[in-house]
Amino acid sequence: MSYKAIYTYAWDLAEGGVGKAADQFLKLGLDTVTMAGSYHAGKFLRPHGRTGKVYFPEDGTVYFHADPARYGAIKPVANGMLKQRDVLRELTDGKRMAVNVWLVLLHNTLLGSAHPESSVANAFGDRYVYNLCPSAPEARAYALGLARDVTESYGVSGISLETPGFLPYVHGYHHEFALNSPNRWLDSLLGLCFCDHCVKGAEKAGIDASRLKAEVARDIGDYLASDVDFTSDMAEAFWHADTLGNQLGQFIRWRSDVVTSLVAEIRAGVRKDVNVAVIPSVARPTGGAWYEGSDLKALGQAAGIIEACFYEPGAARVKADLFDVKRRLGGKGKLRGILRPAYPDLADEAEFLAAVEALIEGGVKELAFYNWGHLRSTNVARIAKAMKLLERHA
Repeated sequence: MSYKAIYTYAWDLAEGGVGKAADQFLKLGLDTVTMAGSYHAGKFLRPHGRTGKVYFPEDGTVYFHADPARYGAIKPVANGMLKQRDVLRELTDGKRMAVNVWLVLLHNTLLGSAHPESSVANAFGDRYVYNLCPSAPEARAYALGLARDVTESYGVSGISLETPGFLPYVHGYHHEFALNSPNRWLDSLLGLCFCDHCVKGAEKAGIDASRLKAEVARDIGDYLASDVDFTSDMAEAFWHADTLGNQLGQFIRWRSDVVTSLVAEIRAGVRKDVNVAVIPSVARPTGGAWYEGSDLKALGQAAGIIEACFYEPGAARVKADLFDVKRRLGGKGKLRGILRPAYPDLADEAEFLAAVEALIEGGVKELAFYNWGHLRSTNVARIAKAMKLLERHA
């Protein structure tokens, strides 16, 4: 199945008109709309917005009519837009383009706040309510229910799963603030989850997670109590040295098993004819996704498709990232690529087309572009040239 996609939101489609949007997408040479089916909060500048230029979406809601019976204790919250119209249904009923649904799974502050017992907890027990924990049974049931629900209720061709794992400590939470210099070592230790579900699961796998939790809490506490600041190169070296330690290294590998098993459950639980892709991370470069529990090769095997964000400032970096991703996949699973044809990645048209060429020549023939509502019209127009490059290599 071909995948030449544009990422978009229901509110942009509703404002511009689903039919008119499809007309534009088809003229660009695209064949798929990838619409957010579940999403978090944001503050978005919309260059071609008609009713306003800055949009604040409702936090942690879904953009399709969900069936509560398909979920456990954690149930999705319907977006208010659904009281007036179901944009996803309009897309699927229109049958003009394939419809892929982009599901933000475990990054959900609304649901994490309502169910803190299923959210990530650091070594001190502080809950990160923006991240439901993939080890928590109810969080896993919610993620699986979300995937099953949208694929059983709507005639979609596929789903793209984002945030199936452990988010980094620094993730743009509202007014994220500290009066000490951030560094890789500190942020990485603060981002580790030691909730009861993670501790019990890791200990079942033979890891002394209770002891590791105490050690991490001690190290963070000692650092914050000191007058020492790690420079970026020192912090990087210290973090990598710590990950070579037996318990922390095993714990990080175990986190990948947790995420892979969740994705495997989703693949097994949805319609067999539906494509399942995993967006492993928006970390740069993509290889850094391991921290979130994203083992690229394992996820490629579990889902069948890796949809990597090649969000790099220049074609040379895109090409280098592709080289590494292919190396890590080892031939397992299909690889798709997502590009942003604009600032802060590829603001120059020639550089954007060079990045497209690099992906195509590297064997990536399924491409998506992010995000229709955020892009200026001139940047959207560049996608047509990218599609012509793809046609020439067909």
